[in-house]
Amino acid sequence: MLQEGAHGKWTVSSSDESTEENSDSEKPSTSALLSAAQGKASGPQYPCSEARKAAHKRKASPVKFSDKSLAPETPPAEKQRATQEGSGWCLSSSDEEPEDREKSAPKKRLKEEKCDVPEELPPNRIKDEHSGNHKAEDYNEAPSEAQDTWDLLNGGNPFRFFLTKVTGIEQSYNSGALHIKDILSPLFGTLVSSAQFNYCIDVEWLVRQYPQEFRKKPLLIVHGEKRESKAELLAQARPFDNISFCQAKLDIAFGTHHTKMMLLLYEEGLRVVIHTSNLIADDWHQKTQGIWLSPLYPRLPQGKAGSAGESETNFKSDLISYLMAYNAPALKEWVDVIQEHDLSETRNRYSSCLCYRSAWWCMTAMQDSNSYIPGNLLFFILVYLLGSTPGRYQGIDKEKWGHLRLRKLLKEHASSVPAQESWPVVGQFSSIGSMGADESKWLCSEFQESLVAAGSRATTLLKCDVPVHLVYPTVNNVRQSLEGYPAGGSLPYSIQTAQKQLWLHTYFHKWSAEVSGRSHAMPHIKTYMRPSPDFKKIAWFLVTSANLSKAAWGALEKNGTQLMIRSYELGVLFLPSAFINHGFGIFLTLMPLIHMETCGFHREHYRCSVMFHLLTLSLLR
Repeated sequence: MLQEGAHGKWTVSSSDESTEENSDSEKPSTSALLSAAQGKASGPQYPCSEARKAAHKRKASPVKFSDKSLAPETPPAEKQRATQEGSGWCLSSSDEEPEDREKSAPKKRLKEEKCDVPEELPPNRIKDEHSGNHKAEDYNEAPSEAQDTWDLLNGGNPFRFFLTKVTGIEQSYNSGALHIKDILSPLFGTLVSSAQFNYCIDVEWLVRQYPQEFRKKPLLIVHGEKRESKAELLAQARPFDNISFCQAKLDIAFGTHHTKMMLLLYEEGLRVVIHTSNLIADDWHQKTQGIWLSPLYPRLPQGKAGSAGESETNFKSDLISYLMAYNAPALKEWVDVIQEHDLSETRNRYSSCLCYRSAWWCMTAMQDSNSYIPGNLLFFILVYLLGSTPGRYQGIDKEKWGHLRLRKLLKEHASSVPAQESWPVVGQFSSIGSMGADESKWLCSEFQESLVAAGSRATTLLKCDVPVHLVYPTVNNVRQSLEGYPAGGSLPYSIQTAQKQLWLHTYFHKWSAEVSGRSHAMPHIKTYMRPSPDFKKIAWFLVTSANLSKAAWGALEKNGTQLMIRSYELGVLFLPSAFINHGFGIFLTLMPLIHMETCGFHREHYRCSVMFHLLTLSLLR
């Protein structure tokens, strides 16, 4: 549905964040299982949001183009509607608009559409459509790629932060990226059992991502589905005797189980993977997604379980606390597994110079103004776990989860940056929740206060002192993407919410990712950071499942004495202080991670180009 207001034109649809209010612990009926097993031909065969269902319909019957349309001299097609012109913000799936157009347009119009090529289609998308396009299911790793993955895992990325591979972009941009089949590869270890935490799950597809020799290993799926959706999920797994389920309790209305994590137990040890992709083919095909891959944690010597093997960031105890919050017997078994392993190596060793994409980028660190760490010394990179779990928290429990957890970590471990009021906060996400009638209700009050926290001695800034940049795709971003309009199914923002917070548009910035070749791969990744005014330094960086919503991050209640969170979320926070002896510092980059350019949209806005490779850095005190 198209809307027009003082801030321009946009499209909206239903939100991923709205779920049923009451939790359901009942087992599905036999009839429900049978109905779910049969599925519906018109939609995906796995539980998902209404926005994704609409996108699936569009993808199942896309607009076709004739061979003649590929000729370079063919004039661009006339836009179907004047309302599509400009650069309105894509607040959600654009599927409603083309679907409505299909219903109301005459057959002659449909015939004309088959002959026209939209002006802004990226060359790689035109090429894909001409060749029949790549199916999201298709991913076959060549032996050379397998070796590249092994080399990458063993020293090519000291942060252990990766993007997912994208079909349809230049292959060079997939260097250093991972597919789910890479993560589950035997190269990473001999799998004993695994647990998959996620929001949207296609069980049959997930099983096919495991190597043949691992497909019958025990697999626990942690989900938040209820009633019919739960029945559909269980029905998918009926052919697989090795799969069991754990339903996350969602007792607060509109909460979701949005965490995306893998626990992989090998004969050689344990690995934790925290990422942003749903367990469906489309999320690993042509979207921009992020992954944090832990080192292989070895098993502790017999008799040394429990608190032993903790990292300096308390990653082990925080992970256990997160799993215990589910209050589920199936996860207690995984808690025992974690306690038996040494997670002190959540700090990743790497040498001070490393080769990445054919360029040598040397890293140095200054412990004081006169001394450098020798070039052959190994550094340690640590991450902090940052999660959300549903509930209402008071006292010291308030700082265990959500944005207050981020505030606590930044106060205790982040540096106080010079002229901090000029260091903006950048947030990038794929869904937007309700934040109130104006920015003072949540975004630029309690949430911003958490994002700008920096050191225990930092001065408290007024809400208006620090710039806030929010990166979210526009309608044109979606239309020109590799997926076309169906990409909007992963960018939900309800019309009811959008109409109540038009003020939010003044903070929006377009999606662009030229450095990583992903400007046409719509983002499902969620990242937050605090860059310097010239975007050459970063105080901290977070990759998480949490979108821009109070449901994900929490909202204060009872005059600030209570934090209420609706959803499960999980991410990892990169802080310079975690690198060297708890020192304080900032990341320095050889090129700006974010490049701002002006573009017209009623007033000056910016296009934000985010580079997700954080390899080029120094650590300054």
